[in-house]
Amino acid sequence: MDSFKFIDFEQASAKINEEDPIVVDIRDKDSFDKGHIDGALNLSNDNIDKFVLDTEKSMSIIVCCYHGNSSQRAAKFLTDNGFNDVYSLNGGYEHWKTTENKQEI
Repeated sequence: MDSFKFIDFEQASAKINEEDPIVVDIRDKDSFDKGHIDGALNLSNDNIDKFVLDTEKSMSIIVCCYHGNSSQRAAKFLTDNGFNDVYSLNGGYEHWKTTENKQEI
């Protein structure tokens, strides 16, 4: 079984713009509701089993958390469950938000 890969802001941004991967955000619902990557799905213990069952295993998936630590465990969980193109976002949403804001200036 393949393992997940790491992806930085620039690579993730390009992948999102060019390939339409599934972006999953594993932060709590309140944090997700306050801000997230456009188009991201909020995954939790309540809906992860349905996601695993209903999602095509060949889809590219970018996993996002707060700072890029918890996303590694979630990415490993997804690869362990048959997904073969899974990425953990370096720096998580906090880095994404900061970097995205800098690029808009």
